[in-house]
Amino acid sequence: MAQKKTDDGLTPMMRQFYNFKHEHPDALLLFRCGDFYETYADDAVEAAKILGITLTRRSNGKNANGAATEMAGFPHHALDTYLPKLIRAGKRVAICDQLEDPKLTKTLVKRGITELVTPGVAMSDNVLNYKENNFLAAVFMSKAMCGVAFLDISTGEFLTGEGTFDYVEKLLASFQPKEVLHDRQMKKEFEEHFGNKWCTFQLDDWMLTEQSSRQKLLTHFGTKSLKGFGVEHLKLGIISAGAILQYLEMTQHTHLGHITSLRRIEEDRYVRLDKFTIRSLELLQSMQDDGVSLLDVIDRTVTAMGARMLKRWTVFPLMDVASINKRLDVVETFFRKPDFRQTIDDNLHRISDIERIISKVAVGRVSPREVVQLKLALQSIVPIKTACLYSDNKEIHSIGERLNLCESLRDRIEREIQSDPPLLVNKGDVIAAGFSSELDELRAISRGGRDYLLKIQEEEAQKTGIQSLKVGYNNVFGYYLEVRNTYKDQVPQEWIRKQTLANAERYITQELKEYEEKIMGADEKILSLETRLFMELVTDMAEFIPQIQINANIIARL
Repeated sequence: MAQKKTDDGLTPMMRQFYNFKHEHPDALLLFRCGDFYETYADDAVEAAKILGITLTRRSNGKNANGAATEMAGFPHHALDTYLPKLIRAGKRVAICDQLEDPKLTKTLVKRGITELVTPGVAMSDNVLNYKENNFLAAVFMSKAMCGVAFLDISTGEFLTGEGTFDYVEKLLASFQPKEVLHDRQMKKEFEEHFGNKWCTFQLDDWMLTEQSSRQKLLTHFGTKSLKGFGVEHLKLGIISAGAILQYLEMTQHTHLGHITSLRRIEEDRYVRLDKFTIRSLELLQSMQDDGVSLLDVIDRTVTAMGARMLKRWTVFPLMDVASINKRLDVVETFFRKPDFRQTIDDNLHRISDIERIISKVAVGRVSPREVVQLKLALQSIVPIKTACLYSDNKEIHSIGERLNLCESLRDRIEREIQSDPPLLVNKGDVIAAGFSSELDELRAISRGGRDYLLKIQEEEAQKTGIQSLKVGYNNVFGYYLEVRNTYKDQVPQEWIRKQTLANAERYITQELKEYEEKIMGADEKILSLETRLFMELVTDMAEFIPQIQINANIIARL
């Protein structure tokens, strides 16, 4: 149906689009329209080029030049395919969803921005590389010094530090952030010191004050000071870290329970490598197209957490001899004891990326399959912990002591979730049989409906002697018993007549009505109940975030 145009020549829907676009001018806006995400005007031109989709025009409102509006779109279920391409191209993407069912409204569908995804704030597996961190950085520049902070929202790792411009440039080269925040008024200075190769976003200066940043951090961590994190004295670092939290609020990332601490970057522990050294030594990438880097040669890690940690260790070499020898002693233990190494290796292969899975728990985006992967990982930690505790190496024995088996969580997942659930809750069959009697009953009704109706038909035929009795259904009065006129004298008094046909009568009974109430909408009730039970589990899993983050770090080291 054609939409009536407003005074400015736009349809109400296009007016709605431009209102959201005005709120997020630097983001490419994906606008949900029925079963599609659509982009319009300049966004459509850009999206078509990046995604390789068709650019068309529609006359539902003119663009600035008075011509029909450019449009490009893709099916909503293909979001996970197309969104990563936009983010990897360095785009900020605002996702505008329908907030109500279009069938239930006669006016313009209510819409809203449900997520703002940027290169530095991404949690989707399709966007992330499991072998590297996805850091968002913030840089605050004063006259002679610089504050810097790094956050990987996919793991919850949050670091801050400060030093000279040269030092901060080295940190940027080592951490390789996907997006860097800085003061809008210092764009020229930022590019002078750090170049223009970074994907940047400029913040207003009111977001970069010590008072507002300190308050943001104290509120987030629920503490009275930052002394416990060892960063109280880092004024410029605090401003940078606070700016990151401010940015997360701006981009509507408000579930941050997995960001449990802020660590100081211990500059004295590591050799400071600049970008030229990292490149010349080919630590992370070869300078030849067909060459291999040092990391390519040594990375034989079997867990995602281990791969990310090894990359970090490669660009942050230790300076302290005692710490280096501790690492070497652990490696020696692995090679001297093949049985120990085999046990560890076998079980590490069964451990998924628990660091990112537990972060998804915090933001309520974890899938049933990932919950089961977490359970399997916790089961695999048991033999690892036992093997480490029996080791005569102090460092390895300490690893065994610190691994937390989280038995109550592991047992609860085992009890509540199917062993091989689907990826999405709305596919059903997520909750294990026997956990909820209400769910079991609904499933029995849904799956055994036909058998139950046949049973009623047989029982009533036997009781009444009406051999031609049939159970049927129509939209007017639901389930019924049909009796041919030949047998209508044998119909029991308690049956209620509902319809007269040429050759038969149709009746309902109390049992049929009760069964109908149960079976009608049983599938909807199943889905609603499964979703509620799953989300209750996810909510309760949040209390295990600190323990599982520690486990992830220890497993990464192993």
